[in-house]
Amino acid sequence: MAAAAKSASIYRMVMQTHVCPYGLKAKDLLLRQGYEVEDHWLTTREEQDAFKAERDVRTTPQIFIGGEHVGGFDDLRRFFGKTVRDPTVVTYRPVMTVFSMTVLMALGASYAAFGSPFTVRAGEWFIGFSMVVLAMLKLQDIDSFSSMFLGYDLLARRWVPYSYIYPYAEAAAGVLMVAGTLTWLSVPIALVIGLIGAVSVFKAVYIDKRELRCACVGGGSAVPLGFISLTENLMMVAMAIWMVAEPAALAGAH
Repeated sequence: MAAAAKSASIYRMVMQTHVCPYGLKAKDLLLRQGYEVEDHWLTTREEQDAFKAERDVRTTPQIFIGGEHVGGFDDLRRFFGKTVRDPTVVTYRPVMTVFSMTVLMALGASYAAFGSPFTVRAGEWFIGFSMVVLAMLKLQDIDSFSSMFLGYDLLARRWVPYSYIYPYAEAAAGVLMVAGTLTWLSVPIALVIGLIGAVSVFKAVYIDKRELRCACVGGGSAVPLGFISLTENLMMVAMAIWMVAEPAALAGAH
């Protein structure tokens, strides 16, 4: 005798002006787990409020499996043994994602320009692209970035406007380094902000032993202030030194 099909019910908001994304995710997860889904739409605010009052719940979607109440989307993920993101937990994923993508961009640009992904210019582009992307993330919400940055940057804490200037300076230096032009401007910018940043991070993390979040990918990040943050600043310093040393080395070789 064939086993009875697994069944579930979901109550989710489907309005003309808004479809709940978590309702869509919950239905998709149930289907992928092999369930037949009774999909109940709440098409007005009044229907949603009545449902929540009747079931004594605060949010939708709400999922029922085999007649038993499971809960919302996060509860459904837990029911199936899947992880649920905790926004309070620190993670290096945002900054590692940036570096992974910028290294691929640099390799791709090098291949397009020189026919090989593995060139010195690819290394230079990687740092330049990283600076630009990190600056872009900061500039999405510069007030939020500034507030987090003021928690540890030594210059910003003495001169608050620097916390607003920093992302623009980082972006400008990065663009000029990618272009390989105006070295007289990009090198001092990268050296100054990189050195101040490195000293600030080192003091906060390794001397003061403070547990802070890094503003490197924007003010709303959960990236811990630490080795990765220090590396970001040292990369800028190294790039600035390289851009000065490379022409001198080439001149000496001739």
